[in-house]
Amino acid sequence: MNGIKIVLGVVVVALITFSMSAFIVDERELVIKFRLGEIAETDYKPGIHFQIPIVNNIRKFDKRIQTLDADPERYLTAEKKNVQVDSFVKWRIVDVETFFKSVGGDFWVANQRLSQVVKDGLRGEFGKRSVQEVISGERDEIMAAITASAGIQAKAFGIEVVDVRIKRVDLPQEVSNSVFRRMEAERDRIAKEFRSEGSEAAERIRAEADRQRTVIIAEANQKAEKMRGEGDAKATEIYATAYNKDPEFYAFYRSLGAYEKTFSSQGDLLVLEPDSEFFQYFNGKVTK
Repeated sequence: MNGIKIVLGVVVVALITFSMSAFIVDERELVIKFRLGEIAETDYKPGIHFQIPIVNNIRKFDKRIQTLDADPERYLTAEKKNVQVDSFVKWRIVDVETFFKSVGGDFWVANQRLSQVVKDGLRGEFGKRSVQEVISGERDEIMAAITASAGIQAKAFGIEVVDVRIKRVDLPQEVSNSVFRRMEAERDRIAKEFRSEGSEAAERIRAEADRQRTVIIAEANQKAEKMRGEGDAKATEIYATAYNKDPEFYAFYRSLGAYEKTFSSQGDLLVLEPDSEFFQYFNGKVTK
C-alpha cells in the first residue's frame, strides 16, 4: 500500500514538474525565453517546448498584423496651407528580440514610436506638395513613399511596416467654409451666365419665330389674294359666258337674286315707282 502511494506521489510530482517545464508556442505567437532575466532564446517554432522552472521564464507576443489608427493631424502643404489628415498603419513584429529591447515589448510604446515616425514622414511628403496634389493627384505616391521610409526606420524597433494608408484629407473647418463660399459664388456666377445665355437664346428664337410667322402670313395672304383674284376673274368669265349665251335669262336670274336679297325680311320696305325698271319682271314688261 505504501509502495502505491509512493508511486502515485512520484507520478504527481513528475506531472507538476512537466507542466511547469513545458510550454506551447502557437503559430500566431513569438516567444522569448529568459534565463535569470537575460534573453536566452527567441527562435521557437510552433509546438511544445521545455524550460527549466525558476531558472527560465517565458514571454509571448502576438505576431499577427497590428493596426495603428492615429488621430487626425494637421500638416502644412507647399503653399503653407493646413490640411487635416486621417491615416492608419498596418505593422507586425518580425524581430521579437529587437522589439523587446527597443520598446520593452510594450505594444502601446511601439505604437507611439511608430506614430511619430509616420507623422514625420507625412509632414515631409505633404510639405513638398500642393493642396490639389495631396487631395487628388498624388495620394498613392505619398502612401508608397511613407510606407517605404517608415519601414526602414521601424526596423530599429523589430517591426515591419506592412502598409500606410491615408483615409481622408480635409481642409480645416474655417478653410472649408471659405472654400465652400467661393465655390457657391462661382456656381452662382455660372448659373447667371447660363440664365443670361438662355434668355438671349430665347429672345433669338422668339424673334425668329415672329419673323417666320410674319413671312408665312404674308405669303398666305398673297396666295389668298391671288386665288381670290383668279376666282373673281373666273366668275366674271362665267358670268360673261352665261350672259352672251342668253342675255334675257341672265338678266332675269340676276333680278331674282336682287329680289331675294332685297326682300329677305318681312320688315323690309322699298319705295319705288311701279313702272320702274326694278319691277320689270313683276308687271310683265321687259326692257331690252
